[in-house]
Amino acid sequence: MRGDILFLCHRIPFPPDRGDKIRSYHLLERMAEVAPVHVGCFADDARDMGFAPDMAKLTASQCVLMRDRSRIMAGLKGLAKGQPLLVSLFDHPDLHRWVAKTLAERPIAAVVTYSAQMAHFVPMLPDGVRFVMDFVDFDSAKYAAYGAQGSGPMAWINRREGRMLLDFERKVAERADLCAFVSEAEAALFRRESGLGPDRIVGIDNGVALDFFDPSADFPAVDRPDGRLLVFTGQMDYRPNVEAVESFARETLPAIRARCPQALFAIVGRNPTKSVQALAALPGVIVTGAVPDVRGWLAAADVVVAPLRIARGIQNKVLEAMAMARPVVASPQAAEGIDARDGEHLLIAADPGQEAETLLALLADPTRAACLGHAARSRMEERYRWSATLAKLPDMLFGSPGAADMRAA
Repeated sequence: MRGDILFLCHRIPFPPDRGDKIRSYHLLERMAEVAPVHVGCFADDARDMGFAPDMAKLTASQCVLMRDRSRIMAGLKGLAKGQPLLVSLFDHPDLHRWVAKTLAERPIAAVVTYSAQMAHFVPMLPDGVRFVMDFVDFDSAKYAAYGAQGSGPMAWINRREGRMLLDFERKVAERADLCAFVSEAEAALFRRESGLGPDRIVGIDNGVALDFFDPSADFPAVDRPDGRLLVFTGQMDYRPNVEAVESFARETLPAIRARCPQALFAIVGRNPTKSVQALAALPGVIVTGAVPDVRGWLAAADVVVAPLRIARGIQNKVLEAMAMARPVVASPQAAEGIDARDGEHLLIAADPGQEAETLLALLADPTRAACLGHAARSRMEERYRWSATLAKLPDMLFGSPGAADMRAA
């Protein structure tokens, strides 16, 4: 007989309005269909805390705590304890106590942890309670890439974080009954690093809300600027997004505008950093900040771009743009893990020079752009419905036969 589920998240899994929340929200929604779910998580700010009453409609119980530890304090504590910064940054004695109380008082049959930094809240579990670790992305590889790129103190910090976090990820994986990553590509990479096999390390693809991200849906249109519009969407205080738009605005866009002066680049997303806001001073660049509905900007785009140089897992921004039947030009890093073919469902360009040439050719050929967008939508319908990507989640949680075979056909 199935029992309850304990779900631990580094950020409140409600609503699905940013990359990491999209996956956690749909996991929560699916789990709530099969068993009572108890959620322990953090809120970044008062806005996040305000979502707790709405999330309570999906949960049997919950503990939502404000994350108030600064990166500096977390770094100092991490150094003192010899632990990764991410683990120190996401720590709170009240959540440890709530987890212990929930395990003691509720009939918990499965503990699901979302992102590596929440694994330290999972104590030794009684026999019969499964521990499922959803790493989502291979985070230590991201920090190692940051450290390899730079120099000075921050590069040292990132290299240390990469090493410490990889050691932590390996130890967590050895404890867990099953570990998941957001794509088979990420899962395969971690299998090589951990030495664990496909019976323990699996890929569970993200999906896309196809009824919501639908070009025929009812959503408010944006006041589209005159010109050929290139659009990037994302959380604009996230380092890979910041670096992507800075590179595109300063290197790729000028090369495009030299031959297509009416080309415009819209950066759409909340919390733009000062460096992102400064890009609005460049010719042809628009910085919107937060928007009530990203679909209007996607629908208005001639092309959606995803020029990320460092990316892990599956990019929701790419799935959403493809679901909206928009032609997408993505970097190899942004396209990795997405089951779509270059030249048929999207176009891949590896550097600013290739981006400029690819986009100029696409802007000059509206028929091809439209065909690419239609093919993208069809691929999302075939492959990336949440109902399909999470179809075997109950088997994964409760250890039914075939639980390790999680990838959709």
